[in-house]
Amino acid sequence: MSEGMNWLVILLAVANVVGCVWLLIATARSRPEDKDATATTGHAWDGDLVEYNKPLPRWWLWLFLGTVAFAVVYLVLYPGFGRYEGTLGWNQYKDHDRDAAVAEEKAQAILSRFRDRPLPQLAGDLEAQAIGRNVFANNCATCHGSDARGNPGFPNLADNDWIWGGAPEQVLTTIREGRIAAMPPLGAALGEAGVNEVVNYVRSLSDLPHDARAAEAGSARFATLCVACHGPTGTGNPILGAPDLTNDAWLYGSDPQDIADSINYGRNGQMPAHGPILGEDRVRLVAAYVLHLSGASDDSQGGSR
Repeated sequence: MSEGMNWLVILLAVANVVGCVWLLIATARSRPEDKDATATTGHAWDGDLVEYNKPLPRWWLWLFLGTVAFAVVYLVLYPGFGRYEGTLGWNQYKDHDRDAAVAEEKAQAILSRFRDRPLPQLAGDLEAQAIGRNVFANNCATCHGSDARGNPGFPNLADNDWIWGGAPEQVLTTIREGRIAAMPPLGAALGEAGVNEVVNYVRSLSDLPHDARAAEAGSARFATLCVACHGPTGTGNPILGAPDLTNDAWLYGSDPQDIADSINYGRNGQMPAHGPILGEDRVRLVAAYVLHLSGASDDSQGGSR
């Protein structure tokens, strides 16, 4: 809090308390012109409903003064008076941290039961699946969808096509450490005609409608610029995160324009590391949940765009 804001808060707090006290005192005493017990405020509702012009009842006045006293005591004990932290030293951050520590202690008592079990075994455990599903819903569904079937640019996790490999340890590494995928832009190197030819060749690899003549020309260009990552047959390389171009899993779309955009401008997908966010126990459980969704086995390989 800046110095100016500190003094502004102090001024407003004092002004509110003093103003409230002044208002109560000023209206608590009868004025000479109010001696008439039948005098009204002059306002009328529904034609005949009027209000007497009398001070507050004493019990009501003391109730209001009690709220003022409460405010003063509160500002002494708790934060609210500028930078002053209060005599109790309470703040919402400490309160949150204490509650979080208690909740985490309870959670660890549950999570520890799954700590030493292999991922394939956890993938078949109903309780582990339920916990993994909750972790996924709170941390992964924003990108991958509540059903884990992905969105454009975010892989479908409910199939058995993998960019970085689908073996349990590979999935665990992806979640724990994150991944960075880089598809370099090749539009300048290929030119407009070359991009069109490669687009048709890539579509031919997965049996999508294509121009056979353009695909044949694109094959040579693919062999020159693309095989280093995607391999000579286009089946990809999980070590590099290069997707398999021969299946029907398209991360950025299979339309000619979508593929052309990937070739022209490249792609730069990033999966953030969740190890520091979730901790090892939750990472393993969400990995087991993903493995359960996909039916992946220890020797799963393959790729997804």
